Amino acid sequence: MEERNEWQWALWLLLPSLLGVGIFVAIPVLASFGLSFAHWNMLSPPKWVGLRNYTELFADPLFWQVMFNTFYYALVVVLLEIPLALGLAVAMNQPGWLVKVFRTIYFLPVVTSMVAIALVWNWIYDPQYGLLNAALQGLGLPKVEWLYSTVWAMPALIAMGVWKNLGYSMVIFLAGLQTVPQELYEAADLDGANRWQQFLNVTLPQLGPTLFFVSVMSTITAFQVFDPVYIMTEGAPGNTTNVAVYWLYQNAFENFHVGRASAIAYVLFGVLLTLTLIQWSVRKKWVDQES
Repeated sequence: MEERNEWQWALWLLLPSLLGVGIFVAIPVLASFGLSFAHWNMLSPPKWVGLRNYTELFADPLFWQVMFNTFYYALVVVLLEIPLALGLAVAMNQPGWLVKVFRTIYFLPVVTSMVAIALVWNWIYDPQYGLLNAALQGLGLPKVEWLYSTVWAMPALIAMGVWKNLGYSMVIFLAGLQTVPQELYEAADLDGANRWQQFLNVTLPQLGPTLFFVSVMSTITAFQVFDPVYIMTEGAPGNTTNVAVYWLYQNAFENFHVGRASAIAYVLFGVLLTLTLIQWSVRKKWVDQES
């Protein structure tokens, strides 16, 4: 009887959160899944079309270009962000007030509005008056069109994306580093291991769960990039910076193809689920080898 009362109290206490999740998460997710099999322009009632949204999506050349752009952006961002964040975390894993100041400075972009950041980087990348081109001219190099160039627009967004999220990954790595037992470093030092050997044989194995978490979160965040594309390029020039979430937005709120937009969302969900399962499998094999 006592256990039953505890369950009832737990359900009553969780009810507000469960209602919030149900109304704002579960119902929209189920509704969007249903809409991915329908044609709806937000004005007339939805019309069932089966798998047509998916077949038309896969037959559209723009879909493959958008997915290529998304994979390109996400892959480069993750491959740059993780080692840079880990290196910064190792450098910042020191006592002293000056180190804490630098930690705060590196974390500031994470909590700064994306709109403000995009506007500042728009100015940095400005082809005529931008800070970056001024620095290039100072070095005797030619100006670059940056966001107006089919070659440089995506690398410019990638550089900003890495800078924006670097502080978050750094803080997570810092938390992981501070859980590594000092006795392991002392034992490695007695065995004659240098700093690099200690990093490879002590730090990295101990950071396995942290590395997995950061890689998964960085991948999800990179695949869901939207704000900088919306504010800075709108997918231009020539759709070279058009990514999955921005194209989803265009289909839903510019072209009013809500069914196709929902199909894009579930394709992206499938991609992220697959990548997360691959990362989990790689981590599990790594842990099994270490043990």
